[in-house]
Amino acid sequence: MKIRIVTDSGSDLSDEEAANSGISIVPLSIRFGEEELIDRVELEADEFYNRMHNSEDVPQTAAPSPGAFKTAFEECFEQGAESIICINMSSDLSATIQAAETGARELDGRDIHIFDSKSVTSGLGTMVLEAAKASKDNHSVDEILALLDDLRSKTRVYAAIDTLENLKKGGRIGNAQALLGSMLSIKPLIDVSTGIVEEAGRQRTRKKSLLWLRDKLAEFEGNIENLVVMHARAEDLDDFLKTLEGQIDHTKIRVSPLGPVVASHGGPGVIGISFTLKN
Repeated sequence: MKIRIVTDSGSDLSDEEAANSGISIVPLSIRFGEEELIDRVELEADEFYNRMHNSEDVPQTAAPSPGAFKTAFEECFEQGAESIICINMSSDLSATIQAAETGARELDGRDIHIFDSKSVTSGLGTMVLEAAKASKDNHSVDEILALLDDLRSKTRVYAAIDTLENLKKGGRIGNAQALLGSMLSIKPLIDVSTGIVEEAGRQRTRKKSLLWLRDKLAEFEGNIENLVVMHARAEDLDDFLKTLEGQIDHTKIRVSPLGPVVASHGGPGVIGISFTLKN
């Protein structure tokens, strides 16, 4: 492919999805106390979840170095790319995009475009997959960037989480500050559709919070595509999927586990949805 797509591990794409679409993933790092491990390289998802369950330390994340992006870009050019589009998670949630921009500047003269998705996890992942598909279909750089701009404005990301503790300690609480006062007595719902964490609602029970997600999908009935259900090893994932029966064609749902980057902040048990509005 003349145009290669690069992203970060906050996109939560599987290795298989990335390989099949010719996507390069630059990993962030995860810190447990003083120990820092590279996502996907030194820390696989199973080990991460085991550590998060057993550790007293709330995991933290660190953006890749500019050098990591520079290396990824150089490898793409060495493999025959003429242009690169690097799509990163929201600049309001991570310094990752700044690292990508610095890495690109170190390859002055190369055709590298950095795009702020204003999204995260499967919202970002969907944009990356669609960009890779457009590249395979021989769309131009300008056409792919226009596609991404359109997808960014139509992407919605919502999640039901069990606790705000990880978001609070990780400093990613955004405009959901009001939830903190009653965090022990509610099941928070967050909206990350604009690239920051905002309060979307409050429910007293987990069951009601998952029904809220179902009802949110119903609000956009007939106007949804690219639906993804994401989860952080949630034990009630199957129960949630059953609530969508009769409302959503399950063959059109992509189920995506949350990787260490996003799960570090969302905490265990998160269930979320992302989708693109058709118009």
